[in-house]
Amino acid sequence: MKRVSRKPQTQKTKSGNVRIISGQYRGRKLPVADVDGLRPTTDRNKETLFNWLMHDLPDAHCLDAFAGSGGLGFEALSRYAGHCTFIEKDRNVAAQLKTNLSAMSANGEVINGDAVQVLSSADKQFDIIFIDPPFNHGLVEPVLQVILSRNLLKPDGVIYVEQEINAPSPLISERLQVVKEKKLAQVMYCLLSLED
Repeated sequence: MKRVSRKPQTQKTKSGNVRIISGQYRGRKLPVADVDGLRPTTDRNKETLFNWLMHDLPDAHCLDAFAGSGGLGFEALSRYAGHCTFIEKDRNVAAQLKTNLSAMSANGEVINGDAVQVLSSADKQFDIIFIDPPFNHGLVEPVLQVILSRNLLKPDGVIYVEQEINAPSPLISERLQVVKEKKLAQVMYCLLSLED
């Protein structure tokens, strides 16, 4: 005789969450849609990055160019950044970002579109730009080119780049210099600024 389980069957959900590690929203978990290639920055990497940025964050205008989970932008807002613009190509992920932004009552906007295309017509300057695209798609160089050609980084601003360790160096121009750099497992991340 076949046994029948009395537990109701639950459907496996395609979602997760990202945790805010510090600031006014510390410990808050934000829902994230599960999408192929979506790879939120680890807490360890975020801790290092935001230690690097701690003096630059208050009232900063930030751009999370390949927002995905929004972990970097939401962490910046939690640490008192003034505003964050999130750009996300996937419609469902962008909708979740809007929901999370509204739930936090944080100052920001979500743009559903391709980062390179959206930034190609942008004219707003940012203090901090986060570039953490899907790995193995060669997106770092094109977005850096657009940022430089459109003059989207304020003169004293910084750009955070996170990419696979074997990717080409993000230094596409003599206009950029490495301020900080770290490698961890299969990830390289760095802060770039404009040359003086």
